[in-house]
Amino acid sequence: MLSQTQLASGRWWAALLWTLLTLGGANAADKCTTRRCLANELVNKKLITQPQRNNCSEYIYVSSIAYQTLKVDTKNLRLGCRLQATIEWTDDDLYWDPSVYPYDEVILPVSKVWSPDIFVTNGISASTHNSFRDLIVFSNGTLRHSVVMAAEVNCEFNLFNYPFAEDQCPVAIQTWSTQGCGTTMEIGKVEVFDGSHGDWETLGAYLHSSDNKYYISVVLKIRQQNPFITLLLPSILIILADMVSFALPLGCGERNCFKVTLVLSFTMFLLILNDQLPGDSECSPVIKNHFCVCLVMLVVSMLVSMVLTRVAKDGGLIFCCSSRRAKTANKPEGADQEVTADISVIRLDDPEENRMHRKVTDFLDAIKAKEADCERNEAFADTIDKTFFWFYFILGTLYFCAMITVMVKYECNVNHLDFW
Repeated sequence: MLSQTQLASGRWWAALLWTLLTLGGANAADKCTTRRCLANELVNKKLITQPQRNNCSEYIYVSSIAYQTLKVDTKNLRLGCRLQATIEWTDDDLYWDPSVYPYDEVILPVSKVWSPDIFVTNGISASTHNSFRDLIVFSNGTLRHSVVMAAEVNCEFNLFNYPFAEDQCPVAIQTWSTQGCGTTMEIGKVEVFDGSHGDWETLGAYLHSSDNKYYISVVLKIRQQNPFITLLLPSILIILADMVSFALPLGCGERNCFKVTLVLSFTMFLLILNDQLPGDSECSPVIKNHFCVCLVMLVVSMLVSMVLTRVAKDGGLIFCCSSRRAKTANKPEGADQEVTADISVIRLDDPEENRMHRKVTDFLDAIKAKEADCERNEAFADTIDKTFFWFYFILGTLYFCAMITVMVKYECNVNHLDFW
């Protein structure tokens, strides 16, 4: 059997061996160089505040912004957009030695480190959220992150040329503070994706800066086909139908009924399109004035047709004036005798037959006089009607040519940067 001394010596050596193994395991644990160990070490620093430098300012670099137009509200003059920005900044406290951790980058949760805030300056309503829950940290302490901003911007669109409108709308971007202990920002490039949306097309988004303030100038152009078909073309066709209605006979009431129907149809057309017409701005849409002029032309044409119908029937231009028919009825008997003086008289022995013959002759003469008077009235009304038709046709053609030229060529200037 072993002596007490040998047992004590064995226990001592066992304790020494256990101690060495424990220390070796601890040292091995302290020398963990995996990415997870590196990430845990950076997270444990709890760097959730802005890096504090000597000049108390942090430089933020927005390497790229992907712009997308979501909607264009021409009634309320608002632009809805979405921007995805890639942001880079440096935190020296997140630096690690590549000789200890042989990695160039590591992934950390966004909530465990500080990240800068950027937002839309002229946004009526805006929201910003992280594109991903994680971000990338490089060995030199540079961080790269991506955020998505959805904003609705109050934009004073130049809608004077609607539906041939083309204008630009600024989307201003800034950080939370640019003075003192804040952040300074620089933007690299802006890209546009999914440029077509509804009736509007995004032609481009260009980055501009003014006094260290950045804004994206979004160039928008309305698709002309849909508004032209639904707004401008119906007004042209209704005026054209009103011009062609002069081919209907003036004496009957069909023309007047047709013109009244056109006026009522155009009025209902304007009531239906009231919610679809663009709102008023510094450059109010000229198409509203165009609709007003078209309605006036239709009403004037209808009134002229009604008055000429009266002229063709009675010869009076205005209903309150005495007509030629009334004047004929009020002529003295001597005038009738003068008119009938050239009629040959057949002598009859019977006085009764003589009176009957005279009555028949007077009746026939009255009919002939009435027919002649009606023919004169109709000829007079027809002359005025043809004159008014050519005047209406030439004036309407010149008006439409001038209006379309103004819609396409005229430029109305709007100050889009008045929010600064």
